[in-house]
Parts: sequence; structure tokens; C-alpha cells
Amino acid sequence: MTAQIPEKLLLDGETLALCSEPLGHYFAFSGEYPRIMVEHCTALWRGYVGTWEIRDDRLYLLAIDAQFQDGSPARLVDLFPGHPDRVFAHWFTGTLRCPRGGTLRYVHMGYGSVLEEDLLLHIDRGVLTRREVRVNGKAEAHAPRGYGPAAFTTFPAKPAASQGDQE
Repeated sequence: MTAQIPEKLLLDGETLALCSEPLGHYFAFSGEYPRIMVEHCTALWRGYVGTWEIRDDRLYLLAIDAQFQDGSPARLVDLFPGHPDRVFAHWFTGTLRCPRGGTLRYVHMGYGSVLEEDLLLHIDRGVLTRREVRVNGKAEAHAPRGYGPAAFTTFPAKPAASQGDQE
């Protein structure tokens, strides 16, 4: 499996990469997975990117970026009738992982890459119960920063110009 595009989490005025999939728990719980079109993108096997927010210690789904198989946009109200603006994620119990900082180790699978630290948000039935920061190490100065497949794309440094090229 290819490294996956993370969800988005709005927390304390910041937008963080969310390497957890709380909406997948809802689909498993409900027994229904919507007929979302999965593009030919190996970095997005689930077929959508959710935008989440923690406000007043509650986890909410604010939006979904996806298309149904007929090509029409999937909106939040389509998945959660009567909830056009946000949905309280009461179905989710678990730990949300938000990696931050420079890359220590790139893993070309799922959310396996390791960054300098992980913000771990412990959620019980949609309610934030605890925050924890796990320090994983210090990245080299030239290491890609932030989480996402694009952050891991690196290009070789330009070769230094030889003295003959400078004339």
C-alpha cells in the first residue's frame, strides 16, 4: 500500500495532518459504505479526505472532499441527512494521531512514516479526554517537514557548478 493522504484536523487555530480515519469507524459501525468514487490514486484508497475539528473538546466532521460514483460531489448532508454544517463524531472512540515536524523515517505504506513528534488525541465517544505528545527524535535540517506524500517527494541536489561553467 502506498503512503496515504491524511485527513485534516482543525485544532487550536492550526490545521494538522490527521493520520487516523474516524469516518471509517462510522462506516463500519453503520454497516454501509457510501458509493464514493475511488480515483486512480494509490495515495487515497479510502476515496475521500475528511475535514475535522475539535471544538470545546468535541470531535466534529466539518466536510468531506469526495465524489459519488456518478461524478456528483459528496456533501456532508448527503452522508448525514439533516447535518449540512458539521456532525458530532459520537461513534468514534480511539486515538487520533497528528504527526508534526521533520521526517525521521519515510515508510511507503499507510501512515507508517515517522516525524519528529506525534500529537495523540484520546477520544471517547467523540469527546477529547486527553492530549499527549510523543517525541520521536530530531530530524536532520534538510528533512522534509510536515506529513503527506508530497512532503516526502525529494529531488537530488543540483550538482555544484564546476569552475569552467562559471566563465
